Amino acid sequence: MKKSPIRVLVVEDYEPWRRYFSTALQKQPELQVIGEVSDGLEGVQRAEELQPDLILVDIGLPTLNGIEAARRIRKLSPESKILFVSQESSADVVQEALSTGAYGYVVKSDARSELLSAVEAVLQGKRFVSASFSGHDLVEPIEDQSDNLQRNEGVTPFRAQKKIRHEVEFYADNTGFVDGFARFIEAALKAGNAVIVTYTHGQHRGVESAH
Repeated sequence: MKKSPIRVLVVEDYEPWRRYFSTALQKQPELQVIGEVSDGLEGVQRAEELQPDLILVDIGLPTLNGIEAARRIRKLSPESKILFVSQESSADVVQEALSTGAYGYVVKSDARSELLSAVEAVLQGKRFVSASFSGHDLVEPIEDQSDNLQRNEGVTPFRAQKKIRHEVEFYADNTGFVDGFARFIEAALKAGNAVIVTYTHGQHRGVESAH
């Protein structure tokens, strides 16, 4: 009996990357790209509709950033495994992304060498983080599955303990950034937390508090 293909949804707003991901995945006979979307909110809607086995998600998406999209997808399509593929290279952003319940994170600059290995690991229920983050303490995002940790070259195992908690918010435009910024700063300062303002790629801006 022929084995059913693994169904993949790609959520990426930059067309050249979206085309690259889909082409690379389609070359694998066991993988089938069933959808490509360029918008975070549409990604959530398509995930609920298609219930894919695997979802590749960027962070800097219009309408709804990838981290929030992943949180919603986890509720609407709980069996879908999520792999972030983003150019965001801050360990704090990676931690926030993994806290959604995603299984892996690949930095786009490493995608050509790591993407297929990451997909394979994630589909096996293993954790995969780009070698770029070797040496960083990252918190296990879901239940402890130490036996499943990838320990090959190019994969960084998660650490069990949590040293510091970060909250990150992203905004797709200036209006959302200004409105959200004031609320975020007020709440963080009232709680006595440090606040960092960052500008990420394109027009996507972010603020984070550490405590």
